[in-house]
Amino acid sequence: MYNNVGTQSGVPIPPTNSQPNPFGNAFYGASSGLIRGGLGAYGEKFLGSSSEYVQSNISRYFSDPQYYFQVNDQYVWNKLKVVLFPFLHRGHWTRITEPVGGRLSYKPPIYDINAPDLYIPFMAFGTYVVLAGFSLGLHGKFSPEALNWLFIKGLLGWFLQVALLKVTLLSLGSGEAPLLDIVAYAGYTFTGMCLAVLGKLVWGYSYYFLMPWTCLCMGIFLVKTMKRVLFAELRSYDSSKHHYLLLFIALAQLPLFIWLGNISVNWLL
Repeated sequence: MYNNVGTQSGVPIPPTNSQPNPFGNAFYGASSGLIRGGLGAYGEKFLGSSSEYVQSNISRYFSDPQYYFQVNDQYVWNKLKVVLFPFLHRGHWTRITEPVGGRLSYKPPIYDINAPDLYIPFMAFGTYVVLAGFSLGLHGKFSPEALNWLFIKGLLGWFLQVALLKVTLLSLGSGEAPLLDIVAYAGYTFTGMCLAVLGKLVWGYSYYFLMPWTCLCMGIFLVKTMKRVLFAELRSYDSSKHHYLLLFIALAQLPLFIWLGNISVNWLL
């Protein structure tokens, strides 16, 4: 009986709406605007720093691929002479820098003989696969499957050379060299391989002279190049450790060249 009092006629119902608080609305609007502004500024700062970090690391480790294809005929000829006859290179081995955007940047290969490029490695790799396939054809062992295995063998040899150089730099405390630089330096291996395989096709016995020669020249080229990279990036220099690891790079070229120079159907041999 007590629950029906509010529904009786004639009994006024008290209003339920309270008076608005202008101070509360003002404080709420100010605080929400402050929060939105702070979160927006923090988000812009965070996203901006993150994008700059990603871009800096991409350019630091991968560089611009177009940079490695800025070559001409004169550069290609001079670079081949440096790779195949490194002891005849009388100039310096350091790269040339130029100011770009307020900081120093390396000049492209067309203006610097010591700059790495990817044009010569790719052309040499393709030539190596073609010469190896031609060698199999002369011995009556050519087949599309054998050519595919030779292609994979060449890629594996290129990867092993990249891993050797990268691990050596990391062990010496220098991991700042862009990855495409290391790929380019490792790819010069196929210039000597092309010369050795071509000599084997022309005169079989010349292979036993050209193979050690190109292996020795590649070792000298890599040692001088890696020394330049180390001197440019390391603040401390441990001569004994560096010399042993650079010597290891030079000696590691012999089994790699022998393996790549053995043109057979079984790519593991």
